[in-house]
Amino acid sequence: MTVAVQVTDNSAARIRDNIRKAADDGAAIAVIAPPYFAPPYASAREGEKHLEEIYLKAIRQSPLPVGIYDRGNFSSVPVPERVLARIYREPNVCIVKDSSALASHRKMALEARRRRPGLSLFCGSEFDTVTYLKAGYDGLLLGGGVFNGYLANLIFEAVASGHQKKAAQLQARMNRLMFSVYGGKRIRTWLSGEKYLLVRMGIFRTYKNFPGYPLTGGDKKTIEKILEREKDILLP
Repeated sequence: MTVAVQVTDNSAARIRDNIRKAADDGAAIAVIAPPYFAPPYASAREGEKHLEEIYLKAIRQSPLPVGIYDRGNFSSVPVPERVLARIYREPNVCIVKDSSALASHRKMALEARRRRPGLSLFCGSEFDTVTYLKAGYDGLLLGGGVFNGYLANLIFEAVASGHQKKAAQLQARMNRLMFSVYGGKRIRTWLSGEKYLLVRMGIFRTYKNFPGYPLTGGDKKTIEKILEREKDILLP
């Protein structure tokens, strides 16, 4: 079993420390996402240079192979495409999780893999997996995979076998499932809803979460209905 551990921090030194701890615990891959915040820069170019420096230092000094988590504009510190393109050229980068939902990032990642065939590309954009798989991504690495993994695998198989209509129907079903669990299109109950579902599935013991996502009685009822209606793909 390959275990990848998130090691993100705000400096290369902190990231390296996190990687060493992960390696000591037996991790196989260290995953770096954008920093949590960035200091004010005199110019955009200065900001790009600083981000690139953090990534490259951490990647080059990592005792583990590195995965890159591209969150696109969903991150509090978006990483410019030029910086990502530079990062993807690093020999120690082995995987990319692309949750950007940006066609330009997808094109850039595919070009990076063309130049480095050993680079594995995974879609992290749960609501549009079909687009990524049809484009040639290697697989799916989904935040909701703990409950939608079986359905996601059916989508993967449908695309691989050329059944595009079936893949689109399965994606629509997965989207309905996720919106019901996550509290609608505003994603009000992301962690609380997901964890409550896992409690009801007998996997988790609590739906408490540090970010404090709410969960109302109505949200619980919706999830109870989903668990009954989608039992065949939640508990196959």
